[in-house]
Amino acid sequence: NCPPGLEYLTQIDQILIHQQIELLEILTGFETNNKYEIKNTLGQRVYFAAEDTECCTRNCCGPSRPFTLRIIDNLGHEVITLQRPLRCSSCCFPCCLQELEVQAPPGTPVGYVVQNWHPCLPKFTIQDEKRMDILKITGPCVVCSCCEDINFEVKSVDETCTVGRISKQWTGFLKEAVTDADNFGVTFPMDLDVKMKAVMISACFLIVSLSFSNT
Repeated sequence: NCPPGLEYLTQIDQILIHQQIELLEILTGFETNNKYEIKNTLGQRVYFAAEDTECCTRNCCGPSRPFTLRIIDNLGHEVITLQRPLRCSSCCFPCCLQELEVQAPPGTPVGYVVQNWHPCLPKFTIQDEKRMDILKITGPCVVCSCCEDINFEVKSVDETCTVGRISKQWTGFLKEAVTDADNFGVTFPMDLDVKMKAVMISACFLIVSLSFSNT
């Protein structure tokens, strides 16, 4: 049941995501398409991810913008496609919160990341292709920290057991101040269904855009 190109995910329980620094953004503040390297714990690149949105959409809609993000393996094959429609992210609009569809291979949905309404906590649900709830994600009340990582806990559906984590890693004062390029780590159970591993990795990109994007 492993989608083509995701076989490597069956062998690991952790992945690192490094956002590439865009010189144009630093110099002008002009939002460009985000690009990421997805690596194993040895620092070897496993996948590459690139956002595909129009210039006007990126700079007018900001963190709430719709996007398509394509994850490509080292052979140049697109193995995962993320589709995010235009939605709200405010607690004032609980009926129109963020949602991300995960396709692997492209065109075949394998899961969803759905934002849940909460007055003060960032919360999400990971669903399978049949829209059944599989995991929950809960972040801190204040998504801001100095000199330490920020952790989003991945829990069982009843939220009694922590099974993984999505972490924004502290990158130092200079990098944090000058650029919105961040480093993230995603940990999950080794025996988790590979499709749900792909959805957990995808959830990281939604969290990046909502919680750690400057524009």
